[in-house]
Amino acid sequence: MSKNVSVIKRIQVSLRNKRKNRSYKSEIKTLTKKYILSLNNTQPLDFKDTLLQLSDLYQRIDKAVSKGVLHKNNGSRKKAMLAKATKDLTLNTT
Repeated sequence: MSKNVSVIKRIQVSLRNKRKNRSYKSEIKTLTKKYILSLNNTQPLDFKDTLLQLSDLYQRIDKAVSKGVLHKNNGSRKKAMLAKATKDLTLNTT
């Protein structure tokens, strides 16, 4: 281990950022799984609730992208996957 003060501080900062980034990513993964499961169990009356969940999930993804946790293409890909799942559900129920 280095004895250089700036290196030690840089390691501490990188570990702190790693923990913070992991919590953002974990939250997005958890909410995505819950949203996909709710799509499968949704009744036609609950569709407004699923759209609210989708909006919340989009906001979380956008926030992670703006903070640099996710790359912008990764965030776009996640949002496109969610939009496609929602679209497939609406086409199958009508």
